[in-house]
Amino acid sequence: MTLHDTIRLIGDQALAASRKLVNLSTKKKNAILNAMADALDQQRDLIKEANAQDLAQAAAAGLSAAMLDRLTLTDARIDAMTAGVREVARLPDPVGKKIWKRTRPNGLMIEKRRVPLGVIAIIYESRPNVTADAAVLCTKTSNAVILRGGKEALHSNLAIARALQEGGASAGLPKHAVQLIETIDREAVRELVQLDDRVDVVIPRGGESLIRAVVENARVPVLKHYKGVCHVFVDATAALDQALAIVENAKCQRPSACNAMETLLVHQSVAAAFLPMLGALAARRKLELRGCKATCALLPSCKPAAPQDWTTEYLDLILNVRVVKDLKAAVTHINTYSSHHSDAIVTADARSAKRFMKEVDSAAVYVNASTRFTDGGEFGMGAEMGISTDKLHARGPMGLEELTTYKYVVAGSGQIR
Repeated sequence: MTLHDTIRLIGDQALAASRKLVNLSTKKKNAILNAMADALDQQRDLIKEANAQDLAQAAAAGLSAAMLDRLTLTDARIDAMTAGVREVARLPDPVGKKIWKRTRPNGLMIEKRRVPLGVIAIIYESRPNVTADAAVLCTKTSNAVILRGGKEALHSNLAIARALQEGGASAGLPKHAVQLIETIDREAVRELVQLDDRVDVVIPRGGESLIRAVVENARVPVLKHYKGVCHVFVDATAALDQALAIVENAKCQRPSACNAMETLLVHQSVAAAFLPMLGALAARRKLELRGCKATCALLPSCKPAAPQDWTTEYLDLILNVRVVKDLKAAVTHINTYSSHHSDAIVTADARSAKRFMKEVDSAAVYVNASTRFTDGGEFGMGAEMGISTDKLHARGPMGLEELTTYKYVVAGSGQIR
């Protein structure tokens, strides 16, 4: 069987499974999810063995420390994965939910209801926990899912998918509702994103090059999870100790995450006081700084920033720093260089906060908090499918509701037009 035929068969199987999923009750789906969580827990040794194989190959291939961190599955991360599955089981089921209902003058009753998208394809890199997140979110929303992970996590993804499939099947998950493409051939991605008669939505999660490749080849609608070039702006009225704590968390707590800060903007009136504090933090956390002329003048250890640095997602302990004249300059910088993911202001001025929230064009805007909270779990959505930087059909963390569409159900008593 050719690769073309294999991918089309997977699409056929997913489409057939999606027709069965729509008939599952919420109670049934929750039982399936809890069985999936049990299987992940019971098969953790197999999952860790598979992950160790991936890590050894990745290290030999020279992957960076940040990429190895994204790939690593510890007991704590498997515990978090399992807990995430159970949390999704506890969340309200959006499928069938009434969005609104109205009766027209002619007596027609029109109801707008949430329904599954159908078949969702997820293309992702590095993080094997995405395999579980995607599968359980799709199962809860009665969508069939086709997973295609990166080659660096192939063995981990296979082990996780196998546990989910076996656990789910034991509680009544339809066959082929969760499928993982096992080939690392890049042509498989092109074939998958052109299955417009079988796949309803493609969600790519990974680097900018992956997403652009998907968009350029897709005939299926794409929900884009573009790069996270996130900012924190320390305003003139900021409490500097609070600002430093937010900066440290936003950059250093997990620099490989897409919601980690990549650029720090500092109001010129507090730069002389704040930047030495930042310099001490950088030395303590082994953080490389790249700055504008004003920053380098105040911090001689800072490297000059190149033009391309302002649009770079490092996913590492590297931070751009720019001193700006005022709030307007900060907003202009963010709207010019941001990936419209997550951006924050630290300020004690309510007017500045209000203006920042209104004018910054990003999926998540923060006042006096770290950008690291842009996450489905932190937003109370349970696991997430990704962070959409699109404006249609979903924006920000994509949870259960973002994996549904709607239909109009119209009831009459013989009306004709």
